[in-house]
Amino acid sequence: MNDLIQAPSSELIIASGVPKLLAEIRPSWQAKDLINRVRRLLNVDPSSACQRLFNASVHDLREKIIVAGVDVAGEAAKQHKLPPVRSPEDVEYYPTSKIIDLSYRIGILSRPEWRRISRCYEIRRDLEHEDDEYEAGVEDCVYIFETCINVVLSRDPIHLIRVTDVKELVEEPQAATPAPSLLEDYEHAPQPRQEEILKFLASVAMDDTQPDLVRQNAFSFLSHFSELTQNQVKLTLASHLQSKINKKGPSRLVVRVAFAANVIPYLKQSHLKDFYTASYEQMKKVGHNWGAYNKHGELLRSFKDISGLTHCPQPVRREILRWLVLAYIGVPGGLTSYGNVRNVFYSNSAAPLVKELILDAADIIRDELKKLENDKKVKRAIRTEHIQRRFDTLLDIVEE
Repeated sequence: MNDLIQAPSSELIIASGVPKLLAEIRPSWQAKDLINRVRRLLNVDPSSACQRLFNASVHDLREKIIVAGVDVAGEAAKQHKLPPVRSPEDVEYYPTSKIIDLSYRIGILSRPEWRRISRCYEIRRDLEHEDDEYEAGVEDCVYIFETCINVVLSRDPIHLIRVTDVKELVEEPQAATPAPSLLEDYEHAPQPRQEEILKFLASVAMDDTQPDLVRQNAFSFLSHFSELTQNQVKLTLASHLQSKINKKGPSRLVVRVAFAANVIPYLKQSHLKDFYTASYEQMKKVGHNWGAYNKHGELLRSFKDISGLTHCPQPVRREILRWLVLAYIGVPGGLTSYGNVRNVFYSNSAAPLVKELILDAADIIRDELKKLENDKKVKRAIRTEHIQRRFDTLLDIVEE
């Protein structure tokens, strides 16, 4: 092993600043015999020092995989067709090239870092099999030193976020949101762990035997994690939710979870159309007249919880938008029961929620809202300048 890399000039290696890099190795490795041998060899046999440093980085990756969790490593190995991992012993005897791949797949190495460490391994492999044709240069040794130290040996092991960490927070007897440190841990978690966490949160959110506070916490965590979730994990969660949809179409809970986790676009459009059509039928049943104000609040808050108009497919979106406009603009006013004059009678419960729904989907519905000014039902409703002014307010929202 010591003769794999032919020795370049020690003076050039030292002049390149490699000895200073050794100081960046984290304390737990500084005192190990392997690193002490690297220091001693650097002045007399840089190639051997380089080889031993690479060996140390591979050993460190093995330890970090075990710390991250054999369960995560096993699932990642299975998904990416790597040798199976069932115990820490499997990791200890994993081939060097595969340990680098596995480190990448579970999130210990980023893709650029994986490429750099893989290149270090290629240099060693080329020297091992083609040492008569390939001679290591100073740049090869410096590359291996910089990569192994900066990417591996200077960094502490990653303690991956676990489902139990999230479970404890969600089940707290108070409203809970993930701390920035937890969000960072989730963002760097490998695909299998993100999947486990999201499926757990989805199950809690849809479990009507759970306390309302716990379920609300689950929705909150799904929403906070959504922007940090890997695309493949979103696809997997969408497939998981899709499996819970029966012939009657998706339930409100399934769609609400999909919205919180930002996976609604991955659900079947036909199912979404059925769901939003049913929502529109409920709106028609309640009616947009201001007299139904006592039902509008719950109705529209519920609609907002499932993304409102944002993911509503055509043509049902146009029908819902018309209903919202009619609920907002109201009807010609008159004398109230308290003796006051109101220019327009409209639902005080619906109006602020309609504005929020239109604002949330402004980019999507801008043209549709403008066209509604010529819609027969809307034109018939705009009978006074005061009502026209309320419609113009909605136009201003989407224009701004």
